[in-house]
Amino acid sequence: MAYYPRLRDMREDHDLTQQKLAEYLGMPQPQYFRYEQGLRDIPTDILIQLAKLYNTTTDYLLGLTDDPVIPKRPRGASRTPPPTNTRLYK
Repeated sequence: MAYYPRLRDMREDHDLTQQKLAEYLGMPQPQYFRYEQGLRDIPTDILIQLAKLYNTTTDYLLGLTDDPVIPKRPRGASRTPPPTNTRLYK
């Protein structure tokens, strides 16, 4: 699934115009339009800002998951998972 329709859906769900969202992100409206239409790839920093604004994950915005809920971290869980390939860390 292409991610850009989800950008439009999330913006509309939050009753935002492209102009208002572009102002929030500090860019001209035509630039945001290009992201939403899939004409330009969205930069990571903008994607993170949108995920925070919409209280969702970047994976959801990119269409990698259909679950918009941010998973809760169990109490006491480490922020960084242990390395899975220990040969890289020796």
